[in-house]
Amino acid sequence: MGNKCRQFTNFATKLRPMAKYTPEQKMHKLLQSRFSKATKEYSLLNDGDKILVALSGGKDSLTLLQLLAERSRIHKPAISIIAAHVSMVNIPYKSDIEFLQRFCEGLQVPFHHIESSFAAETDTKRSPCFLCSWNRRKALFELAQREGCNKIALGHNMDDFIETLLMNITFQGAFSAMAPAMKMDKFPITIIRPLCLTKESDVEEYAALRAFPPQVKNCPYENDSNRKAMKDMLAQLTRLNPEAHYNIWGAMSNIQQELLPPKTEKKQ
Repeated sequence: MGNKCRQFTNFATKLRPMAKYTPEQKMHKLLQSRFSKATKEYSLLNDGDKILVALSGGKDSLTLLQLLAERSRIHKPAISIIAAHVSMVNIPYKSDIEFLQRFCEGLQVPFHHIESSFAAETDTKRSPCFLCSWNRRKALFELAQREGCNKIALGHNMDDFIETLLMNITFQGAFSAMAPAMKMDKFPITIIRPLCLTKESDVEEYAALRAFPPQVKNCPYENDSNRKAMKDMLAQLTRLNPEAHYNIWGAMSNIQQELLPPKTEKKQ
């Protein structure tokens, strides 16, 4: 009788439906999978890393910070993280600083808030977007060095990589984008982009499920650059082929030189 009872119990256990994940849990698992694949394939994390996460307040940086905070609780490779938000006081782009601080406290991540600025009228050859980005990066590099960080993590997703590729092909005549890991020449710091294998639409869905708050004020220049046009182009390519993101990503490491025109000397 005992054996029959055990057999029936085992059979009944097999018939039980598996635990169902909520939509948020499912998306979280997907993001974790993409994040882990990127960090392993491109060797983004190493034992002893101290990483400064650039926290803009947008969906990508919030997601990245959460994934890195979760990863920092795993012993190997042992990493530690801090987060920083740079406010450009002369640009009406604004994040909810109190929310960012609470978000970091909830993840037990030290939070730094830096204020900076730039004068667009002093450099008419470069766009406000370039100047803003350059000054933000400078502030992050300086903080990273003060805090003993050897890496800075940025929240660029797969769409950002592809849009940069399309921009460089169209406007610079170069087949180039961004690197998942890039060691800086002038600073003892490596830039890493752990969301490089994550589509923007997946981050957007997760941010909606988590109810991440939108920016208080968006950048007034965000639609002035060619990136918006490249974003629209990528959306059109995706309508033509739902696998466009992954095919274009694969193309960046599948250069078939024999099927391309050879490089020639430029005529003066």
